[in-house]
Amino acid sequence: MKLTAVTPNLISNDLPRALAFYRDVLGFSVVTTVPDQPPFVFIMLERDGVHVFLNDPAPVRHDAPDVTSFVVGQSGVAMFFMMEDVSAFWNQVRDKTRVVMPLKDQWYGMREFSITDPDGYVLTFAERI
Repeated sequence: MKLTAVTPNLISNDLPRALAFYRDVLGFSVVTTVPDQPPFVFIMLERDGVHVFLNDPAPVRHDAPDVTSFVVGQSGVAMFFMMEDVSAFWNQVRDKTRVVMPLKDQWYGMREFSITDPDGYVLTFAERI
């Protein structure tokens, strides 16, 4: 047995807003949606072979009632994206979102920055120096 991938599966309070952010600000493309036309309850996104899932909370709560206490964006989970040319990406997105940590070189050999998406999930983008 071996793991072959991991995909963030995010619950969003506003799927159209989340889709616009991941597509228009971060450069992800829509792979598939459920249903095929809006309003969506699920969206699969991809950029450079990296996937992110976006979900409407209603079907999630229906399928997993224990999720009813879940607060979107406050799960304590943060995403860490490894990438190339993080400085250029920083210049592209820094004025389009809430910055948690500006671009900086870390003592552990990474150049990185952190932002939040519209639901409050923390996204860190990093490159080994």
